[in-house]
Amino acid sequence: MELWTIGNKAGLLLYVILASYFSAEATDNRLLLAYLIYLCLNIAIPIFRDNLLRRLLATLSAAFIIYCALWLNPLFILLLPVNLYEWTDYGRLHRGIAFLLMLVPLFLAPWSVIPSYALAVSLSYLFYAANRSHTASLQRLDDERESLRLNQQRLQRTISENDEFMRQSAYTIKLEERNRLSQQIHDEIGHSMAGALIQMEASRRLLDANKEKAAELLGNAISISKEGLERIRLTLKDMKPRSEELGINRLRLFVDELASRQGMTATLTHEGDMDRITSIQWKVIQQNATEAATNSFKYSEATAIRIHVQVLNRFIKAVVSDNGKGAEKIVKGLGIIGMEERTAALNGTVIVDGTQGFSVTTLMPLGAEGENVHPTESEYSHGEG
Repeated sequence: MELWTIGNKAGLLLYVILASYFSAEATDNRLLLAYLIYLCLNIAIPIFRDNLLRRLLATLSAAFIIYCALWLNPLFILLLPVNLYEWTDYGRLHRGIAFLLMLVPLFLAPWSVIPSYALAVSLSYLFYAANRSHTASLQRLDDERESLRLNQQRLQRTISENDEFMRQSAYTIKLEERNRLSQQIHDEIGHSMAGALIQMEASRRLLDANKEKAAELLGNAISISKEGLERIRLTLKDMKPRSEELGINRLRLFVDELASRQGMTATLTHEGDMDRITSIQWKVIQQNATEAATNSFKYSEATAIRIHVQVLNRFIKAVVSDNGKGAEKIVKGLGIIGMEERTAALNGTVIVDGTQGFSVTTLMPLGAEGENVHPTESEYSHGEG
């Protein structure tokens, strides 16, 4: 604002100097002194930060302008609107009052100067009104930016607190699970093993005196031990997650990462009996899906990607497709070759298609042995193609 004000004053002063140069007063040395005094007063105004001092200097400048207009050159009156506006602005008065004050000298100025003064008043008022409106807009933008910054900090704190809460929750869950397992082992398996040891110790002592009783106690110990081992097996079985739970959940995490980190629309669907997919097959599906999604992100300019896992009668079918530009001719790089090699190790095959977007289909036979067979036409066409 201050720089624009100085520029406005400089423009009006230059006009007064040039207009005076071609008039009879051009040779009056008092004009040069008046110009210098005006410059000193108005350069001093932005130096001070106190509005009271600024308003005092603006008042002195306005009084000096009126004096010069009355006794030196009427053109000095053209410099008055800027100082009047400054005076009202530093006093935080309404700009309508400034406009009325600017109009007062119209009744005191000579007729020859009135058109120029009216033009100076109009241009100065419009300039300062526009400048103030622009300053207010900038202030609103600064306030909004500050509000957004505070909201961002608040959200970051909330995210950090949520992350910390999740870590604490995960740690608490682990502790509770460890405590549950410890208590279960102590209550069930520990008691069984202690009973078995007592039976075996009693059998050892009666071995010479009463062999039949010793044999009975030893049989009881063997039975208790077998029961304890069965409980251990059941406990471990309950603890271990199923392979399909690990596989499909890992794919869900991968899809969520695509959506959050890469900014893509990613979806995961599945159908059929997921229990029939083995751990090694889930690993191949995961690796192939990762490679296919990476290629889509790098080369196909895709905005959406879909992963579909389907268990057919004799085959597992995993398809990764996108809505990218695709390719008429597929050039096999290290990524596609790696997918083919991994799948071929399980007697499966990989089909890459670039006609409608880009899709990678992984086919693997069901069964522990992984028989080397090929899908029928109905199986291949079933579901997503």
